[in-house]
Amino acid sequence: MSAHPAALSADRARYDRATAHLEAPLAIVDLRAFDDNARGLVRRANGKPIRVASKSVRCRALLDRALAKEGFAGVMSFTLAESLWLAREGYEDVLLAYPSADREGFATLTGDPELAAAVTVMVDDMSQIELIESVRAGTEEVRVCLELDTSLRLLGGRVRIGALRSPLRDPARLAELAEAVQRRPGFRVVGLMGYEGHVAGVGDSVAGRPLRSRAIRLMQSTARRELAGRRAAAVRAVRAVADLEFVNGGGTGSVQHTAAEDAVTEIAAGSGLYQPRLFDHYTSFRGRPAALFAQPVVRRPGVGVVTVLGGGYPASGAAGRDRLPVPYLPQGLAYDPMEGPGEVQTPLLGSPADDLLIGDKVWFRHAKAGELCERFEVLHLVDGDRVVDSVPTYRGEGRTYL
Repeated sequence: MSAHPAALSADRARYDRATAHLEAPLAIVDLRAFDDNARGLVRRANGKPIRVASKSVRCRALLDRALAKEGFAGVMSFTLAESLWLAREGYEDVLLAYPSADREGFATLTGDPELAAAVTVMVDDMSQIELIESVRAGTEEVRVCLELDTSLRLLGGRVRIGALRSPLRDPARLAELAEAVQRRPGFRVVGLMGYEGHVAGVGDSVAGRPLRSRAIRLMQSTARRELAGRRAAAVRAVRAVADLEFVNGGGTGSVQHTAAEDAVTEIAAGSGLYQPRLFDHYTSFRGRPAALFAQPVVRRPGVGVVTVLGGGYPASGAAGRDRLPVPYLPQGLAYDPMEGPGEVQTPLLGSPADDLLIGDKVWFRHAKAGELCERFEVLHLVDGDRVVDSVPTYRGEGRTYL
């Protein structure tokens, strides 16, 4: 992400002052950047509520901060165990984004009226309903959301672009499953979801790759048009057999496009609150890096080189350079191509290294958003040049849902 060097230098000075009393490694969230990013998401959603994707936040204090803002409503969770935990903690509208095979969790859900009322589970196959039924521990009605396959199919289906998620592509098949679920006592279809990751999670302005960027924009434009029509048809088909409370779609990279679809009633987003590096490359919006981590300088091997402790925190997904964190502040540092970011030491090259002393902090950005929280138990919340609070991540609360 490009920013004026003077502004970046000022940010580094603020973060160093704010955390001068804290030992690195540590992680921070810049609250002003977080709030700016939240306002940007709300503007792009143009009046439709944003359901916060907890996988991309993984900190209850910051989930609460987002949900307290006008324009945000509800949580999109990522495991059944997390969903039940959040519901017990008072979250009243939790949509589980992925199917689960957590038998113990489903037994708990079906036996507790408050949990069953708060949590909606994801289904794309009748066998998932049968699994839930096989462990039912009570008579509580299970709220069900169906997932639409949003992938783009070209050349008669020979080319497929999009995540391998739901097998439910055609509106008729969704309606058939909705009808089958509705006929099963103790289950009710209340929602429909479609996550267009090939639009929402793929940047369309790749640095130094103009032809690739143009191809991505063409693909995404085609995908948005195709999906808008198919999603509208799917919603009509499912509404004919079930009373839908919501239709969820989108993600940080596609908020304004998905919000423009009449069939969609709410948008999912989370990564845009932290603005990790994978979300720097979009033509339609710019966010402010809000979540950072710092590693201490522990060696000075030579001119133009420092070594920091650890920092090898790769993101999930297909392995590649884009999954690595990047040195952010001071500007101008880069990995040694022979070593990269390591588990116990990370050499950094560049002229700024000569101004760094043993014990100084180097600030990094993670490739993804919430995955940073799997490395730290605490996030230090920075306002200006002060740490105003230190709050636990899911990991810090003893909750690691992977």
